Amino acid sequence: MFIEAPELSSYPNVRHAFFTRQGGVSEGLYASLNGGIGSSDNPAHVTENRRRMAAHLGVDLDALLSVRQTHSPDVAVIQRPWALADRPVADAMVTKMPGIALAITTADCGPVLFADPHAGVVGAAHAGWRGALGGVLEATVTAMESLGAARERIVAVLGPTIGGAAYEVGPDFAASFHAADPSNVRFFAPGAGDRLSFDLPAYIVARLATCGVGEVEDLALCTYSDEERFFSFRRATHRREPDYGRLISAIRVTH
Repeated sequence: MFIEAPELSSYPNVRHAFFTRQGGVSEGLYASLNGGIGSSDNPAHVTENRRRMAAHLGVDLDALLSVRQTHSPDVAVIQRPWALADRPVADAMVTKMPGIALAITTADCGPVLFADPHAGVVGAAHAGWRGALGGVLEATVTAMESLGAARERIVAVLGPTIGGAAYEVGPDFAASFHAADPSNVRFFAPGAGDRLSFDLPAYIVARLATCGVGEVEDLALCTYSDEERFFSFRRATHRREPDYGRLISAIRVTH
């Protein structure tokens, strides 16, 4: 049902989980632990799935907080829970409030969970290529610092993400990265014709390392290739399926 990173689970005041697609009640394309509020799944199923995730993390369902993700660099600083309908537009969250779990939704993009256990500050970021290129990772670290975290103490873990071998892109896509930084050429490999393979996990890890995070880990799990455990937007697109389930990655501080 979930995957934990030793780099985070070793701290007694931090709880986290990279939930897989297993262990829920959804059916069909969404089988079974679909956490996507924005999917076309049965809402009652999504609610039950999220209740199970919240219970695993030791919080009430209304304390498992998500945002309206738009592939932006925007970060929400969380002081209190909100109603589901009132969730803010952002692609990352940070908090130092015990009892609140920060939940990021993905289906190929990179879910990154952050913690400074010493300061009792945690964060979660949705890092697709747009968000990562736009600075969502660095913005999350800065927001954590505003709550008392120190970047050299922050542990950041990248969860299940589409791997480079499965992420085929065109030359215009690559050009936007080259324009931002010519050294980004190292994240692309030649494919068929003018196509290229983009290593999003390596790019995310490099951005985190460059901004001075103390410890960066990549679980090296590919959403596209591991259908048994993970949903994948790109896999669903290639099959011309009408929708897809969403994975949840979440973290909280306990005290």
